[in-house]
Amino acid sequence: MITLQRFAFVLISLLPAASVCAQETVKVALNIPMSGPFANIGDLLVKHSQFAIDAINARGGVLGGRKFELVALDNKNSPQEALLVMHQIVDRGITFMVQSGGSHVAVPLSEAVAKHNSRNPEQRLLFFDEPGDYDLSGEKCNFWTFTFMVNAPEIKMEAMASDIARHPAIKRVYLINEDATFGHLVKRFAREIIARKRPDIEIVGDDLQPLGKVKDFYPYVAKMKAAKADTVITDLWGSDMARLIRAAAESGLNASFYTYYGFGPGAPTAMGHAAIDTVKVIWRWHPNLPNEKEHALAEEYKRRYGLEYYALPFTNMFEMLASAVDRVGSTDALRVAYALEGMRFQGSLGEVWMRPDDHQLFEPLYLFTFTRLNGRDVKYDMEGTGLGTRTDARFEIADLILPTRCHMQRPPRP
Repeated sequence: MITLQRFAFVLISLLPAASVCAQETVKVALNIPMSGPFANIGDLLVKHSQFAIDAINARGGVLGGRKFELVALDNKNSPQEALLVMHQIVDRGITFMVQSGGSHVAVPLSEAVAKHNSRNPEQRLLFFDEPGDYDLSGEKCNFWTFTFMVNAPEIKMEAMASDIARHPAIKRVYLINEDATFGHLVKRFAREIIARKRPDIEIVGDDLQPLGKVKDFYPYVAKMKAAKADTVITDLWGSDMARLIRAAAESGLNASFYTYYGFGPGAPTAMGHAAIDTVKVIWRWHPNLPNEKEHALAEEYKRRYGLEYYALPFTNMFEMLASAVDRVGSTDALRVAYALEGMRFQGSLGEVWMRPDDHQLFEPLYLFTFTRLNGRDVKYDMEGTGLGTRTDARFEIADLILPTRCHMQRPPRP
């Protein structure tokens, strides 16, 4: 028979454990470059991630009060280092891992996660790929990987090429991309899609350069001038992007740049006023969209960190993760993965959709050009440069959907 005193003792002895459990954080690991030539990108990713989870935590977190906690680990933008980081994440018992960088890191990580989960069903990982790598929503898709941008090489190129096709003055296009999986895909789809939409356009140059290794882009720009290129398409990012644009401006290259990452940290400063009506970007946001909620977020981010806000996909990623965790009442990887499949979420710029067929997030995209401030529809600049942004086109989800090559094998539902 349990006496009243004995019952009270048992109840009191359980309280500390219950309290610890209630306060336990939900950890999310960032497997990102934090040193080397892309350290500035890693810093950006940490700050945007923290900004996103702070908003969720301020509302009470998930599962009735548990807060998200970031664990940022340096992969040095190396596939080998990224795999070592993944093992650290597993050893720490973390369920959710985010990668943002090159496909040369993302693809082996995704394959390693799938292999790990098949061997360790009691300690599964979910892998969130922020950039939207082509293979991860294609032939190398797997159930445990979700991409939080549209497949960039093909779908974003479809959007870019649509804009290029409507400008009859564009005749000679030069390609310069990173010598990695992503860059090779951009090269391939630029050739294929432009040929389909504007067969009269000539590809007058096609360079691949080692990621983070080139310090002098003037020889590349000299080749562009010699080829009489009127348009350049590039997937370069980080310090590579900044150096390319600086070299083009200082060399007097008279060409438009269609970029994936011309909006990145330091690029507006490096380009300066030479970018006006020259540099274009395909992205999910820019400062002069008529959207007060996003503008308020941008101002709060700049107030907190003293840096520009780039509206990276982390907001959608963490908000959707929080929604999935609360929906299933658990951080179990299998349950959360099934909750994310097919999820439709109302983001600040419109509805987003995680296509269940390939775990690829679709959302509206914008093509915009750097331009002068005018105090009306172009009121906000980037990095204090006086460079504003002007929308050229908005692409809706329906404009971006292409057939998937993914044939996903799914584990049984829990």
